[in-house]
Amino acid sequence: MPATDYQSSSPSSLTQFGRSILSFRREQEDLLSLKWIGKLLDCFLVCQEEFKAILYSHKRQASRSPLDRMVSDYFERSVKALDVCNAIRDGVEQIRLWQKLLEIVLYALDHERSIGEGQFRRAKKALIDLSISMLDDNKDSNVAQRNRSFGRNNGGREKDHSHGNSHGNNNYQHQSLGHFRSLSWSVSRTWSAARQLQAIGNNINPPKANDLIATNGLAMSVYVMNSVLLFVMWALVAAIPCQDRGLQVHFTIPRSYTWAIPLLALHDRILEESKKRERKNACGLLREIQQIEKSVRQMSELADSAQFPLTEEKEVEVRQRVQEVSKVCDALKDGLDPLERQVREVFHRIVRSRTEGLDSLGSRPNNAE
Repeated sequence: MPATDYQSSSPSSLTQFGRSILSFRREQEDLLSLKWIGKLLDCFLVCQEEFKAILYSHKRQASRSPLDRMVSDYFERSVKALDVCNAIRDGVEQIRLWQKLLEIVLYALDHERSIGEGQFRRAKKALIDLSISMLDDNKDSNVAQRNRSFGRNNGGREKDHSHGNSHGNNNYQHQSLGHFRSLSWSVSRTWSAARQLQAIGNNINPPKANDLIATNGLAMSVYVMNSVLLFVMWALVAAIPCQDRGLQVHFTIPRSYTWAIPLLALHDRILEESKKRERKNACGLLREIQQIEKSVRQMSELADSAQFPLTEEKEVEVRQRVQEVSKVCDALKDGLDPLERQVREVFHRIVRSRTEGLDSLGSRPNNAE
């Protein structure tokens, strides 16, 4: 009997993941935004709980071959996702640092009174620091230093301005750059997000017909959960800055499965986004990162072309750009903390589900924590 004949055996609670993704796939403007990532993690947590309930209600069958091996493989696979969660948490912290630098630009220029040259100098220094910190972590530090002079008109003027800065501004410059350069990931320096995703995805194959028959269709539940785990971790790595990002993960999900259609559609959509010319070298596909990059580019061009005193027309343009920066800062302020809490919850839920699952099946190792 073909394996596809058993797709209806996959519990409806797990196929709800596909319907949940389908429901917000229509919100294309939210794709890869903080809000979208939050919805994705909510779906994962629901699936995790439903999967745990399925195993609990079929304990006897889950403790027998071949289902016991499949369930054990899933739990070991889920442990590999913990490192991804740690790396994503660090990526969120990195974005939070970018937010703080963007807020310096906002505070420097968001004034009711006329905007002067000193305020522009402070904003420009923050923009330079922000540009440097958004460069790929693997790039040579000399390249980052050269990017300080990318602005059209700041060749010699930057030195002149630095002599006129207050001690406080010089101290800020030293501390902020030093902090970014010393920032390290909580995972090891040799850790690779791309390799970790490959490890999570290894040997995730559709269940064979004889396994479906032997498990009364429950093998499909394990396969769905494996696929959900891989997709969610892959989407996180695609969106958030982390060490050695790589999106070339092979999803072996037949399109004949109804629950797989929206998942694969989202996978294709994210890949398309990653291949866009302006996104190829991005440190993350998160929508808010794109907005930060746009704000930095526009504000830097504005700062380079500014002549003082500002004309009324130029001051209006500056205030319009500042309003755009303010919206980006608000989005980050509203979205980063909830995302960090969700990633932490995913981490703890994976640990707890594995422990409870192995205990329930009576297969927990003696040395397990």
